[in-house]
Amino acid sequence: MTTPPAMVSRACSTLLGTPARTAERLSAGSRTAVFRAGLRDGRRVIVKLYDHTARRNALTEAVAIRAAGVTVPVPQVLGSGTISSEGATALITCDLGGHTLGVSVRSGRIPHAQALKDLGSLLARLHRAPPVEQVVPRRPFFDSFSPLTRRCPPELLNQIGPALAVIADTAERAPSVWCHGDIHFDNVVLSGPHGTRYLVDFTDAAPGLREADVAHALVMTAAHTPWDRRTLLDAYAAPLDDTRLSAWVVVHTARCWVHATPGTSRHLWSDRLADLARQTPHLFRTARREGTQR
Repeated sequence: MTTPPAMVSRACSTLLGTPARTAERLSAGSRTAVFRAGLRDGRRVIVKLYDHTARRNALTEAVAIRAAGVTVPVPQVLGSGTISSEGATALITCDLGGHTLGVSVRSGRIPHAQALKDLGSLLARLHRAPPVEQVVPRRPFFDSFSPLTRRCPPELLNQIGPALAVIADTAERAPSVWCHGDIHFDNVVLSGPHGTRYLVDFTDAAPGLREADVAHALVMTAAHTPWDRRTLLDAYAAPLDDTRLSAWVVVHTARCWVHATPGTSRHLWSDRLADLARQTPHLFRTARREGTQR
């Protein structure tokens, strides 16, 4: 723990009426930063700062957490609001600790299969929460894919064209559920004497398609074998459109390939795309061979 940055102190003073005494940065992105802070009244909290340019902010995340809390364990929201004249916002929640499901899997304390069951069950419960579309609207289809199309090589976009077409054909007709948007083992915190599973980090939460959220979980938990996929889906135990789910798995895998660093990581995602092309060839476009003149 170190002396808190000015914005962390301002957030705690403005939203809780108590200044921060210490702060430890947990993560930082281009428009967000997360800190564990110790308050002068003895409490420990999590402070998430949003830049004023962020599309989603502390206010929308607070709405998402409260909506999700109807059906799944989530951290208690202690305060949220604007903390600067430019429009920066902050979200403050209770501190559940740093023991995530991902830590438990990597240390061997929880088997991968059990973690998949835990995640599948949490997702099923989350998707039963009522979406709050008037506050956090569903993102337009093409808006969801603009980052991929900007960074993805044309040949890869062409290759996954059939998967994109499946999603485009059904995106507007399918009913919305409350989606997490970034579901993986490290966004599940184990807390309390019984290790209750809490969902955290609702930055990208919004009404959306259940298959997109489940596919993200499959990709980000390395559930790429048929038996791992079945383990998570059996725990989810709710009807899914298998073609749409498989198409989203292809698209999420392509996104991971695009953002992977060249070398080992890029090769890993290339191999997974190749596996998917073998498992679901109808979702890929293969290059035509040029005919030879006789």
